[in-house]
Amino acid sequence: MVPALRQEYNRRFSPKAYEEYLAALEALYPGQLQFRIAETPLFVPRTFTQQMLSACDSIVDAISQPEYRKASDAAIPPQLRVPGEDEHPHCIAFDFGVCQNEAGELEPQLIEMQGFPSLFAWEVLLPEIHRQHFWTPDGYTDYLNGYDRESYVSLLRRIIVADADPEEVILLEIFPQQQKTRVDFYATETLLGIKTVCLTDLIQEGRSLYYMNGDRKVRVRRIYNRVIFDDLFQQPGYVQEKGKIFQQDLDVAWVPHPNWFYRLSKFTLPFIHHPNVPETQFLDRATIPADLENYVVKPLFSFAGQGVIIDVSPSDIEQIKDPQNWIIQRKVKYAEAIETPEAPAKAEIRLFYFWEPGADRPVAANNLARLSKGKMIGVRYNKDLDWVGGTFALFEQ
Repeated sequence: MVPALRQEYNRRFSPKAYEEYLAALEALYPGQLQFRIAETPLFVPRTFTQQMLSACDSIVDAISQPEYRKASDAAIPPQLRVPGEDEHPHCIAFDFGVCQNEAGELEPQLIEMQGFPSLFAWEVLLPEIHRQHFWTPDGYTDYLNGYDRESYVSLLRRIIVADADPEEVILLEIFPQQQKTRVDFYATETLLGIKTVCLTDLIQEGRSLYYMNGDRKVRVRRIYNRVIFDDLFQQPGYVQEKGKIFQQDLDVAWVPHPNWFYRLSKFTLPFIHHPNVPETQFLDRATIPADLENYVVKPLFSFAGQGVIIDVSPSDIEQIKDPQNWIIQRKVKYAEAIETPEAPAKAEIRLFYFWEPGADRPVAANNLARLSKGKMIGVRYNKDLDWVGGTFALFEQ
């Protein structure tokens, strides 16, 4: 995205350095890195970053209105509503595609957003290891708004651990050892000193939850929640039964509160009007356009691109039984903007925002990026390709 830097990075790149980079990452948590790491970061010019931040500011303005809070009640399935919701989400992740506008210029376009955690800890370690093996230009950083490693980890600690004993704070997931993102769980343990606990290992006594730390039963005060209900409902009956704790009034603090998974999602996009947010409508309220080839249809609540219909036909729409749970969105044109030794790659940038209790607004602090040469962004769509996968953006200061 910054041609001179891209050319210099590619000139200095060597397969041997990349193999050493991967080996160093693997050595952090042997056997736990389950997704491909891209050969390069993104170099993001200041103007592009400002466009992304402007779009995020517009979205924060919209979701901060009482009218949105009321409207988004409809996004939460009544049977999944969790008691004790916070006034604001603790975190928001905004995904922007690196796109090309009609003038041929690169610009960000919001693809989706989520009031749910991302690889917040792993993206501390990944750039640090990268810098040990590759050239990094002066005046560029992976952090935003003046954050650095120390202040960012401190922010994570204030959000997730707060004033609790770290032993009484857990990262909660379903069978964490089976999750492709589990390397982030280990990184979270390293940076914050909290334990990762499987949902099935929780012990409930009245309104209190406990887990076994060795041979000691430890009270759970705060839950850094990584459980997605879609995943929960695909589990065996005994796991789903355990998951009923979510709908109980428990003496724990959720970080983030599970209701925000629904409130801040694709459901939010039809409420946003900004040049860097594609036109989006709820499918059940939309006037179906004649030029369907310029639109994509997405389920409101799915991850990793599952269920998305890219090449939409009228019959596809007719077969959707619950159009209130879908959106129709104008397609954006991903730019093949990242020069690689072979075919150029497309890219997405995810900005990490954090909303501290008592703060007026959330703040952008860190990021991840993904490179793709497939039809969709994501590891599962880029198998057996190089210069694709998970990485990070470096922002011009």
